[in-house]
Amino acid sequence: MARRQLLTEEERRLLFGLPTDRDALARHYTFTRSDLDLIASRRGNANRLGFAVQLALLRYPGLPLPHIGEPIDAVVGWVAEHLELPVTAFAEYARRSQTMTDHARDTVAALGLRFPREADLPDLIEAAAQAAWISDQGMSIMTGTIAALRSAKIVLPSPAVIERAALAGRARARKRAADALVADLTAEQRDKLDKLLAVDPATGITSLTWLRTIPTAPKADHVRDVIDKLHVVRGIGIDAEAQARVHETRFRQFAREGMASPTYLIERCAPNRRRATLVALLIDLENRLTDAALDMADKLIGGAFTRAKNNKEKTCVAKTKDVGRLMRLFHRTIEALSLAQESDGDAFALVNEAVGWPQLLRVRGEVASLAELAEEDPLVRAADRYVTIRKFAPALLEALTFKAARSKDPILAAVELLKELNRSGKRDIPADAPMLFRKEWRRLVTKDGKPNRRLYETAVLATLRNKLRSGDVWVERSSNYRRFDSYLLPAAAAAPISADLTLPATAEEWLGALGRDLDEQLKRFAQRLRDGQLEGVELRDERLHIAALKATAPPEADVLADRLDALLPRVRITELLHEVNRATGFAAAFTNLRTGESCDNENALLAVILADGTNLGLTRMAEASQGVTRDQLIWTADACIRPETYQSALARIIDAHHRLPMAAVWGGGTTSSSDGQFFRSGKRGNVAGEVNARYGGSPGFSFYTHVSDQHGPYHVRVISAAAHEAPYVLDGLLHHGTGLKLDTHYVDTGGTSDHVFILAAMLGFRFCPRLRDFPERRLASIEPSSCYPDLQPLLGRRVKVDVIREHWNDVVRLVASLKAGTVAPSTMLKKLAAYERQNQLDLALQELGRIERTLFMIRWLETPELRRSCHIGLNKGEQRHALAQAICTFKQGRIADRGSQAQQYRASGLNLLIAAIVYWNSTYMADAVGHLRAVGGTVPDDLLVHTSPVGWEHIGLSGDFLWGRAAAVPIGRRPLNLRRDRHAA
Repeated sequence: MARRQLLTEEERRLLFGLPTDRDALARHYTFTRSDLDLIASRRGNANRLGFAVQLALLRYPGLPLPHIGEPIDAVVGWVAEHLELPVTAFAEYARRSQTMTDHARDTVAALGLRFPREADLPDLIEAAAQAAWISDQGMSIMTGTIAALRSAKIVLPSPAVIERAALAGRARARKRAADALVADLTAEQRDKLDKLLAVDPATGITSLTWLRTIPTAPKADHVRDVIDKLHVVRGIGIDAEAQARVHETRFRQFAREGMASPTYLIERCAPNRRRATLVALLIDLENRLTDAALDMADKLIGGAFTRAKNNKEKTCVAKTKDVGRLMRLFHRTIEALSLAQESDGDAFALVNEAVGWPQLLRVRGEVASLAELAEEDPLVRAADRYVTIRKFAPALLEALTFKAARSKDPILAAVELLKELNRSGKRDIPADAPMLFRKEWRRLVTKDGKPNRRLYETAVLATLRNKLRSGDVWVERSSNYRRFDSYLLPAAAAAPISADLTLPATAEEWLGALGRDLDEQLKRFAQRLRDGQLEGVELRDERLHIAALKATAPPEADVLADRLDALLPRVRITELLHEVNRATGFAAAFTNLRTGESCDNENALLAVILADGTNLGLTRMAEASQGVTRDQLIWTADACIRPETYQSALARIIDAHHRLPMAAVWGGGTTSSSDGQFFRSGKRGNVAGEVNARYGGSPGFSFYTHVSDQHGPYHVRVISAAAHEAPYVLDGLLHHGTGLKLDTHYVDTGGTSDHVFILAAMLGFRFCPRLRDFPERRLASIEPSSCYPDLQPLLGRRVKVDVIREHWNDVVRLVASLKAGTVAPSTMLKKLAAYERQNQLDLALQELGRIERTLFMIRWLETPELRRSCHIGLNKGEQRHALAQAICTFKQGRIADRGSQAQQYRASGLNLLIAAIVYWNSTYMADAVGHLRAVGGTVPDDLLVHTSPVGWEHIGLSGDFLWGRAAAVPIGRRPLNLRRDRHAA
């Protein structure tokens, strides 16, 4: 049986591999004066060189010479050069085994170390267990174990010994964590946990399977089903405080295993491990079920108001002809009354003659109806959905405990009132019921002097929904509906992060520097605008006019791009994936959820990724494939496909691509862009997604993708098609997980908001949107507008600096929390936007953002090159979208998955395929450039920058997927297509 391994070959190389480039050799193997004296004390060139090499290797990577498992020629050569000794002397030294042994002891003593002993093994395993308490990741466990050895001044044993000790330590850490989770379980709770794995004769499934199946479609029956499951989970009585006994990462590992593992696998675990998995799962399930119930309730209540608004609009459109007819009738009536006034005639007679009194009487009710329709509040029609709301609302309010900052908040009193009415069966709302909503709703609810139950309950639930969204009201056992402050770091923890971001301690420092800059920029801009010194920009009729940009790519660039594309080898997507994996090792990132080991079936893993990316699905992928079975695909997807493994694999490709010399032709990996791409839904009804009129009447989803200036798609997230894109811009910039050092980001109008302007600036990014509505946006100023007379038509209101000063500490705390990753930027921005009345922190961010936006707008107008750079950056995203459409073609490109996680897998698989194609194309484009230059062709760098690695004509994206044949393709570079055959593989 093969020995279990903790590290991948790449990780093993990073820990124990020897450097080969001169910079790394100099960094690790430059000797000090005392080292040189020690080396010089040896007699003969061979002894000096051998002693120095052993000394160097004990310093880095920390292994004695016999445990080095790779050639050391580079190290020997560098040491010999550094000591001015002949490199051939080492061959003579290597023949003297006793001398080598003696020198090993001397070098160890000189460094103050000692060799490992058998008695050190328990301590080594314990050190590994301490490192594994935090994480199952092999690299972090090995790093912690090695650090403990070095701290104890022990020479590293062989890598195999350290790895075996680390595996034993990981097993010990897992057992300790399991024991901690089940420590306080009673016999009754243990029995209940065991019964979760028993098959229910009535349903044919286990209780655990039923609990883990959480519906996503927003239906009243589904809300009740989720609440029923919530009651079962709570009935087992697991104390949520058990989570605090283990590290968060370890707890999440147990919870993920419990959620993803089939019941039979959980049953096979040792009793404590099995119950610990169930404990973590139940704690996690309570959060998931709470969020699911609130999410569906949010959509159902919001949907009632959306339907109300849409129905009103449809009714108004249907009555357009009636409105026209009545308006003409009303116009003739006014004309008759006007004539009566002018001629001093009988008004009634003239109206009767011109219009007809009977006719006016007949339309009286129609006019009143139209007036009521025009003034109708959405609450009235939303209350028509009261029957649907009543199917789940009583159970929801009873099952959850809502909290607010004020214990006597009116919303809590209103919720308690509804709960009491539901319990008692009373129908009438008391006259003194809390009226926590706006005046218009209060008037509607008490229109006849007595509160209307349907309107009152609908209004309370709508208000509760909004307050839950903003964080004004929260539910303790929830992840998505927590107290607003709970997302933020404590002030003490935020301080060092804000210092690293060089954020000033007071608003005065920030406003002082920014205010002076803004004043100078506005005055300079005003002068240049007045003097006509801005290229392509002028002020006409008190409105800015910006000339369209001219194309920057010369015709010769298109010719060069066609020549390079024609030279690229023909390849099938299956072969391409294998080649890219050999070069980048991205498949190693897909670790088994339960064991932490890399997937050992490369063909099945790549087939699962391709099934996600092409939208083919596992069943049809198995039917179209040779070399993999449906069972293998299902097992691989279940064990290895997770959001974090997709992200890690993508990061490996992006980082490998960034290291390619060819990638530097297109950019330095410091700028990027992001944009959404719409995909239609393959479902109907409540699970079909949202409708965005921009894409027609079909519902669907948007894949919001970040693309670097090197064409690498480094982040993707599925969002609602109707959602504003701006909150998600910073998600990708902060949490992409790659090695890219991004400092500038481009977006289109949809990704823009004043909040993003300021948060990006404070987080260290240069935010550069291409604004479609640029002329309509007003400039902001801190000084009075009278200071800028030439800019009066372009200026908006002054910045409210008092609000900024008052809430500066809150702003800094929010920025530090975003930087630390305690909360996603999109979560906070959506919560701030959900406040019914403008939150003061939200207002402070907006005012700061107006300053940053103004400074950007001035730069944009003054710098044509900035406009061109933004245009080029966004075009790279458009090229990525075109490739995505070519790949995601099955099921007509419609995403039929119900759950958000499955939809995210589709987006992640598609993004990873694009990244792999970009990497593969880049490597062979470099070969093509080398070939053209070798045969005397001219390939100037200023033309190469206009080429792109996102072509796909040479790639066979469909057909039969021959995985065995693809894996058997010899390792090495393919020959270029010198026959100029343009047909796809």
